[in-house]
Amino acid sequence: MSLLSIEFLETIFTEQKESSLFGKWIRFEDIRNLFEKYQSLFEVTQIGTSEQERPIYQLKIGSGEKKILLWSQMHGNESTGTRAFFDLFNCFLNIKSNNLQSIIKECTLVFIPMLNPDGAEVYTRVNGNNIDLNRDAVDRKAKESKLLRTILEGFNPEFCFNLHDQRTIFNVENTNNPATISFLAPSEEETRMLTKGRIATMNVIVAMNTMLQNIIPNCVGRYTDEFYPTATGDNFQKLGYNTILIESGHFPNDYVREESRKYTFFSILQGLYYIAKTSEFKTYKTYFNIPNNDKVFYDVIHRYPNSENDVAYQYQNEIIDNKLIAKLVKVDEKLKKTNIGHHEIVFEKDFF
Repeated sequence: MSLLSIEFLETIFTEQKESSLFGKWIRFEDIRNLFEKYQSLFEVTQIGTSEQERPIYQLKIGSGEKKILLWSQMHGNESTGTRAFFDLFNCFLNIKSNNLQSIIKECTLVFIPMLNPDGAEVYTRVNGNNIDLNRDAVDRKAKESKLLRTILEGFNPEFCFNLHDQRTIFNVENTNNPATISFLAPSEEETRMLTKGRIATMNVIVAMNTMLQNIIPNCVGRYTDEFYPTATGDNFQKLGYNTILIESGHFPNDYVREESRKYTFFSILQGLYYIAKTSEFKTYKTYFNIPNNDKVFYDVIHRYPNSENDVAYQYQNEIIDNKLIAKLVKVDEKLKKTNIGHHEIVFEKDFF
């Protein structure tokens, strides 16, 4: 199996991390001025506009026969993949490495770093017309959904990378570890049949997971493969475009997702390198050894002597005075004994 060394990944990430991008709220204005520096190596193109007429760009690099389409921020409030993309762009621009050169020799890559700039502007999941682009693959009511499908069919990729963020509630099944990265090879229909396309997708995920286990063991989960008839990944997989879902999750004390950004970067680069170096994508069974995601976490739990009185809170992000603010909001549901807080405060007596 073609794996990149952790030392190599750590070194290039540290050297090439795009320092101008930080934090969870990344808008189009944050990336607008970055495109110019990549024009010497990438083909940078405005491919369309959003519902509210914000530009949507793609960056294209490579000359190989293996075509790969990657996109991020189809949910405007999920920016970890976007930041990891720009870290990767810097690597291609500034580092003359055989590992990187092999990717652009064997592959042609198309990146859409921000598919939903309207949602990004106001830090929402949906687009400017209140449409969830990840549930619009069939109706394609949104301009952004039509645009993504046009690019998909025109480019005709062998693989797609669909980048998302997942909530802090997720843990790796049967552990107390947060699911810092989760993967999914989407199902093509309700029975979750193991088609040739799903097997190829699983094979690439196996390589990414193998690499991550060397640096964040037992912190990688498997997202549910329940079939969603209107979801992007499920439909692209059904159409014959092998789609790899990467969900960037929580790392301890990393609410701005900078550690998750690093492991997302590692995952993308490992996936691209593996595809570049591999001719047959058939080995898949260890994909099912990746534990499922589970949901045991809350952001904060107040613990009392009478555990029946324990209270859980989740952070809720909102924009106030042009700043992204995280507010703690009390959770109504009753806690289970298995629930854990990323932070727990223990009180000596009950206040009820």
